[in-house]
Amino acid sequence: MNISKNYDSKISEEKWQNFWEKNKIYKFDSKSKKLIYSIDSPPPTVSGKMHMGHAFGNSQQDFIARYKRMKGFNVLQPFGTDDNGLPTQTLIQKEKKVKASKIGRKKFRKLCLDTLEKELKPKYIQDWKGLGISCDFDIKYSTIDPHCQKISQKSFMDLYKMKRAYRIEAPMMICPRCKTAIAQVELEDSEFDSQLCYIKVKAETGDELVFATTRPELLPACVGISVHPNDKRYKHLIGKKVKLPLINRTVILSADSETDPEYGSGVVYYCTYGGVECVEWLTRHKVKPIHVMGTDGVYNEKAGKYKGMDSREARKEILKDLEKTKALVKVEKIRHTVNVHERCGTEIEYVATKQWFIKFLDLKQKMLKWGKEFNWFPKHMRNRYDNWVKGLKWDWCISRQIYFGVPFPIWYCGDCNHIILAKEKDLPVDPMEDKAPIDKCPKCKSKNIVGEKDVINTWATSSLTPTIVKELFKGKSIYKKLIDNPMNLRPQGHDIISFWLFNTVVKSKLHYNMKPWYDCFINGWMLDPKGKKMSKSKGNIIEPQGMIEKYSADALRFMASGKKIGEDFPFQEKDLVTGQKTITKLWNASKFSIGHIKDYKGKKPKKLEAFDSWLLTKLNKLVLESTKAFDKYEFFRVKSDTENFFWNIFCDYYLE
Repeated sequence: MNISKNYDSKISEEKWQNFWEKNKIYKFDSKSKKLIYSIDSPPPTVSGKMHMGHAFGNSQQDFIARYKRMKGFNVLQPFGTDDNGLPTQTLIQKEKKVKASKIGRKKFRKLCLDTLEKELKPKYIQDWKGLGISCDFDIKYSTIDPHCQKISQKSFMDLYKMKRAYRIEAPMMICPRCKTAIAQVELEDSEFDSQLCYIKVKAETGDELVFATTRPELLPACVGISVHPNDKRYKHLIGKKVKLPLINRTVILSADSETDPEYGSGVVYYCTYGGVECVEWLTRHKVKPIHVMGTDGVYNEKAGKYKGMDSREARKEILKDLEKTKALVKVEKIRHTVNVHERCGTEIEYVATKQWFIKFLDLKQKMLKWGKEFNWFPKHMRNRYDNWVKGLKWDWCISRQIYFGVPFPIWYCGDCNHIILAKEKDLPVDPMEDKAPIDKCPKCKSKNIVGEKDVINTWATSSLTPTIVKELFKGKSIYKKLIDNPMNLRPQGHDIISFWLFNTVVKSKLHYNMKPWYDCFINGWMLDPKGKKMSKSKGNIIEPQGMIEKYSADALRFMASGKKIGEDFPFQEKDLVTGQKTITKLWNASKFSIGHIKDYKGKKPKKLEAFDSWLLTKLNKLVLESTKAFDKYEFFRVKSDTENFFWNIFCDYYLE
């Protein structure tokens, strides 16, 4: 056996990657009698490049896949990509300098698919191969491909038949920038500099009151003013009419126990809609809303002179007008936390629109039980799931007003709004392109049939990944074994417990009454060297491609192997240096050992030297301890123990 003098990671890693691919080393054998170990790997969003979070998390997942193969399992680890939805739409519009609204859904959809397949995916997948990820890349899916669209559309139709999917007009969170509805799970908290504005109003009794608000721009949408029923300052005014400044409207001053007497002056104004508290107030008081804003965040004719403005422009003009009329008492500078869209950081608005929802608030107690049916590694991560379930306030909004996504398999009667479902045999369908399965409405006999324009939220599709993977084997002998059982492992980051994990659990239970997996393995985040979250806006992104070029893929994997599951940690380049040194040492130790046994024919020795027996005893103990640790997904212990054995026992004592 010849081994070169010096280790060259580029030559060695490329050689073995080519060998693995050529010889199908990681191929899943659907005809094998071996026990299956199935991994529900997270399908990454095709955003151009693999980032450091991908490299870290996927390396940790790969340690488990390789260990299970060593244990004799037939490992099913497909490679999926999450290509549909707003992230891809935003990326393509930016890269191709086009507007989806200008070229239309059909052309834009084709542009997205062509760009993904011809330009983005080949390089993207190569990043994973270059990292040494041992997926079966021949078993693949994309959340926008016909296979996934069919499963997603069938899921929706099944939920509709269960009376779990419903469509209503309701106050909904929208992103004015992305021009689409969003769900509770897509919110982030962000802190902003703002103003607390004190505005004067006059009661019919002649009394002047002052209310404080951070949203003066919603004055045209004001529908009521409230005080706490026990607030003695205003008790005599409860039930009286109050005239609002700038707009020719009077509202009733009402008592509301949810109003905080300590906030500002203790007088609070409610509008359509300043936030969830306004939505709840209108519901409690049965007040008719005044909708001044569209889903694009622009004011309509009900806003009077402020029509055509967005909320920032309207705020500026309304404050000017309040000052002119001496209704603006004072303005305080404050810093407060608001909800923003996690995709773009834009402050969300509440607008009444028709949306599709999945009803699940009635299942909260069951959801908590479902979270106990599978094993969590580490255990404390279940608390995040439980806290998310307990904090749920709304059913899941799954409709999105974007161009690139899985279409709803729905048509409507244009005259009576009767809902027409696609036929299952026709899935996948696009109601904007395909004809409805019937020519006229079964309810009113109208022939005015129109297709649904909205698309299904990407999380409603990616939450079906266990089904997506299993259905790839439909028609094969192994299919029943896969479809009747949970997958073995869901590996993922802690940041998407409320997104991907939670929704997968819910859909698996609703569709199959089965837990989706036996185990879930939660990895932490790799942070920047200062312990801050990496982001493009902060300019603190560290790209794995550069680190692999400098130190090797094995050095990066070495670093990932040393981190405890579920824990965030700062990136330290010295960990890669250590990994590189260890790999070089391993090469040199192998070269030295091979040089001393080049004449060895494999014959078993009659007697072992005491020193050899000592080494083998140490090695056997390491194997036993490593096996126990791997079975608990504690590969960081395996790395530490193996590193100690190699450097301190094998090299320092045995070789030297």
